[in-house]
Amino acid sequence: MAYDEDLAMRVRRLLSDRNVSFDEKRMMGGLCFMVEGKMCLGVETDRLMARIDPEIYDEALRRPGCTPMDFTGRPMRGFVFINPDGLRSGRDLDHWLSLALEFNPTAVASTRPKGNRRKERQS
Repeated sequence: MAYDEDLAMRVRRLLSDRNVSFDEKRMMGGLCFMVEGKMCLGVETDRLMARIDPEIYDEALRRPGCTPMDFTGRPMRGFVFINPDGLRSGRDLDHWLSLALEFNPTAVASTRPKGNRRKERQS
């Protein structure tokens, strides 16, 4: 399923307005925004994914539109989805972006074991 291009553009604009250097990667059917080589934010269908401090996870889940991220059926503490009703205003989106950027410097970058890397195609 495609991701919401308008939401992705809103995220790009806010990151750029803050002079945040980021890369975009397509993954899990959506678009991921990498900051300092770490997953920070993402857009999946019409909702935002934010990687936040696990210490504020329970508090974050009490905000409108926020749910646990549960791709595998098992929620990952520190990763949340925010549904469209929690992203209506620029202030709402800015709140989630701020939380993700505040946590990013302490977040651990995931690394794949060497044996799991895809081999590049040779022409």
